[in-house]
Amino acid sequence: MQVAESRLFSPGDGASPPMLAGRDDEKQVLTRCLSDLVGGRSPPHDTVLIGPRGHGKTALLGWFEGVCGDGAIKVDVAMLTPADIPDRTMLPALLAPPRGLVRFLPRKVAVSSVASAEWAAGGTSRGLAEKLIARCRRRPFAVLIDEAHVLDLEVASVLLNASQQVRPKAPFLLVLAGTPGLLAHLGQTTATFWDRLGSGLLGIGRLSEAAAKEALVAPAATRNVHIGADALDSVVAHSQCYAYFIQLWGEALWDQHLASGAERLTAAHVQAASPAVEKRTTEYYQRRYRELEAQALLPAATAVATAFREDTDSTATDQGIDAALATTGMDGPARFAAREGLNRLGYIWCPPGQLPPVVWHPGIPSLMQYVLAQAAPSANAGD
Repeated sequence: MQVAESRLFSPGDGASPPMLAGRDDEKQVLTRCLSDLVGGRSPPHDTVLIGPRGHGKTALLGWFEGVCGDGAIKVDVAMLTPADIPDRTMLPALLAPPRGLVRFLPRKVAVSSVASAEWAAGGTSRGLAEKLIARCRRRPFAVLIDEAHVLDLEVASVLLNASQQVRPKAPFLLVLAGTPGLLAHLGQTTATFWDRLGSGLLGIGRLSEAAAKEALVAPAATRNVHIGADALDSVVAHSQCYAYFIQLWGEALWDQHLASGAERLTAAHVQAASPAVEKRTTEYYQRRYRELEAQALLPAATAVATAFREDTDSTATDQGIDAALATTGMDGPARFAAREGLNRLGYIWCPPGQLPPVVWHPGIPSLMQYVLAQAAPSANAGD
């Protein structure tokens, strides 16, 4: 039926792509965690995913949630956001409710009515840990929290401490995903040892060129539609291997296929799809620009953009970032705060696991060019 098959790509906040390409290493780490849970033991550490928005962290969490229920031995999963846990009193009812309610929570019943009573029975991380141990001994349990960079600090402290107490005694896994500011956010908690993550710290950045192409080609091929090499090269270059933009292009090209019936998409289809993609990407740049403006980071963002070349693979050192920020007249502490603010938003970020020299990457190189373009008129006006 045409209606059922009309949508193939679904760009949007947290939408699952038709193919999660280019994340084999991350899948391998999470698969090992799942193997531990299925084997009746906890992974040796929590897992933290960090990266700028739009790179696929939510999609990766969704993939892991799915595979947890695929095997012969099922693993319970709670997929949550900070909005689900506004304060720590919600945790026992969400994660370790009375046994009869476990199969309904966390999304199918309201928990506010039982939260206070549950917390009164164990309002510390140790009290929660005792409840989680009992639950996890019945069935392995994974807690996945997206957007964790805005998680209430008391909630984060209790979760991290409880995880440390539960994992030696029952199969449990805590996975936190957020922007590059997540690590600094968790550093403000009272939890101990949470940062001993080892292979559990995963940086989710832009795709490789090969993975970006696969994310477009493979889903289309399942419907017997093919993308010409020239068209594919053009699309991937424009997307800068940014996962969200890849999905935007996939949607726009698929609309071209539906409109024309063509089974091979060419450069002409790319040209026809370009206005729709440009509109969506510009809207995205505008939202990010206003976010920088609202946090008084526009001068810093403009200055830092000059430290990067225009090509997709450009990087910058600490010294390069600091020198660019110095042109704004900021003193040392202000420059550090501005850099961390840009890192928190994912405008720039430092992927984990780099060997020296450590370098900074742009979240989206084309966003930097947009910021510079917006600054250009005011600079010219002063001439």
